[in-house]
Amino acid sequence: MNPSPLLDLIDSPQDLRRLDKKQLPQVAAELREFLLESVGQTGGHFASNLGAVELTIALHYVYDTPEDKLVWDVGHQSYPHKILTGRKNQMHTMRQYGGLAGFPKRCESEYDAFGVGHSSTSIGAALGMAAADKLLGSDRRSVAIIGDGAMTAGQAFEALNCAGDMDVNLLVILNDNEMSISPNVGALPKYLASNVVRDMHGLLSTIKAQSSKVLDKLPGAMELAQKVEHKIKTLAGEAEHARQSLSLFENFGFRYTGPVDGHNVEHLVDVLKDLRSRKGPQLLHVITKKGNGYKLAENDPVKYHAVANLPKDSTAETPMPSENKPAAKPTYTQVFGKWLCDQAAADSRLAAITPAMREGSGLVEFEQQFPDRYFDVGIAEQHAVTFAGGLACEGMKPVVAIYSTFLQRAYDQLVHDIALQNLPVLFAVDRAGIVGADGPTHAGLYDLSFLRCVPNMIVAAPSDENECRLLLSTCYQADAPAAVRYPRGTGTGAPVSDGLETVAVGKGVIRRQGEKTAFIAFGSMVAPTLAVAEKLNATVADMRFVKPIDEELIVRLARSHDRIVTLEENAEQGGAGSAVLEVLAKHGICKPVLLLGVADTVTGHGDPKKLLDDLGLSAEAVERRVNGWSARQV
Repeated sequence: MNPSPLLDLIDSPQDLRRLDKKQLPQVAAELREFLLESVGQTGGHFASNLGAVELTIALHYVYDTPEDKLVWDVGHQSYPHKILTGRKNQMHTMRQYGGLAGFPKRCESEYDAFGVGHSSTSIGAALGMAAADKLLGSDRRSVAIIGDGAMTAGQAFEALNCAGDMDVNLLVILNDNEMSISPNVGALPKYLASNVVRDMHGLLSTIKAQSSKVLDKLPGAMELAQKVEHKIKTLAGEAEHARQSLSLFENFGFRYTGPVDGHNVEHLVDVLKDLRSRKGPQLLHVITKKGNGYKLAENDPVKYHAVANLPKDSTAETPMPSENKPAAKPTYTQVFGKWLCDQAAADSRLAAITPAMREGSGLVEFEQQFPDRYFDVGIAEQHAVTFAGGLACEGMKPVVAIYSTFLQRAYDQLVHDIALQNLPVLFAVDRAGIVGADGPTHAGLYDLSFLRCVPNMIVAAPSDENECRLLLSTCYQADAPAAVRYPRGTGTGAPVSDGLETVAVGKGVIRRQGEKTAFIAFGSMVAPTLAVAEKLNATVADMRFVKPIDEELIVRLARSHDRIVTLEENAEQGGAGSAVLEVLAKHGICKPVLLLGVADTVTGHGDPKKLLDDLGLSAEAVERRVNGWSARQV
């Protein structure tokens, strides 16, 4: 038997719209099964996609996509959207080199209205589209689909504030599943969770679960129960409308509808048809369950936010998500997490801050051991940095655990609130360099460039796991703003000390002594450089610090070698190699210099080794480039 007779008929939303509304629940069931199969094989974001199946179907059924614009926030939940928009047969390539991107991407499909990867951008982008349509005299509709976790960010509220004062046809759908990647924090989630209609929705779910076995055996009883359920929901909706004057979103200038059951696809279609006909800013509050349809993910949506692979049977042995798979050697994130706990035990002034990335940044154990000194501020990177500045003003020693790509969102705060005041805040910058399957929106390729120009900043790049611990301790003890940037995954397997030793700030070390060619390497590029240097009999300097940079070492290497090669897993423009050139210019040294970093390009997604080779930064590629360049110097 064909497991997906309806889904196989759908190559575009136009095909979906040809179906009868009563067929949509079957489409949802088939789509959910297809997701289990495809993500189970390729890995990727999981629980969030299962929770958005019915909502995605209803949106494409009602709205005239791609003319009408659907803007997904973050894009963790966009797999059903990709399947329904002609990419079903490519899902086996998801997040792989040359395959489908893990997030909406404008160049991938006309149905991907806005490229995403970071949270809380959907409302502003959809508002811009709606404003453009008004100026152009178009009657197209723009829809922003945003989760309750992403709604905690300031950018979302900035857009709400702007939209409520504009006469545009905009629908914001708040997909409320009580979760982002980690459990939500802050006042807004509590406000949403306290909603009396949400409580009634939960009560209905409990009643249905407890009574379904009995009702199935009574002729006509199930139909009667469904009618009663619908009536209760109708009354609940009317009660909610009576409270609209007190609604947070009404006060922003939106007409509020909901909350509605996000897994009742037929009812969602009816609600969306009504909303599409309305004018002005609208907000639909939808209640969904993250991981819906797969029990393991329903019970532990944090663990199943992203997976490597999984059994289709949700009662089978629990698979491990890709971020938490046990490794023979610790990841840099785990090294940081252990160091943080050890340093906190030694210094009661230490406080750790995360912008909603407890698991990804390795803070689970710290939260358990030091709950009073753990602060999850939600998806609010800007606030995280300024909050750290406030802690530092009062004598605390804050450590901000943040991905490189997310630190970009708080650059003004880093400069204005931390660096200009010379506050001792340590930034533990995870996911520096190429990250792989998540692609360019998550790649940390710019932090060396944008950090080293900031006054008072110390910027360190460890070359292995033990160096990571050493430089974390060193920068923590420095009475200045500091950043330690380290890559995703494991390093060289270097034994890691249990102590809190430090090294001299701004001093590099020679890892190999050779002749003629001096490799000046930073961070993750030290290990492949050593492999190349063995073949070329070259010198290798592990610089440790990008700022302050070891001028004495650079000058000494330049005067004792014929040529210099700099290596970094960062943008070439303004990066560590540029810092070396500045030192040479300062001292009037004119030697051939080859800068090896990430060229001025948008990187792809896929296996990190393949990406690094394409960028000319694998050991093999570095050897080829250096040999070709050296030959031209003769």
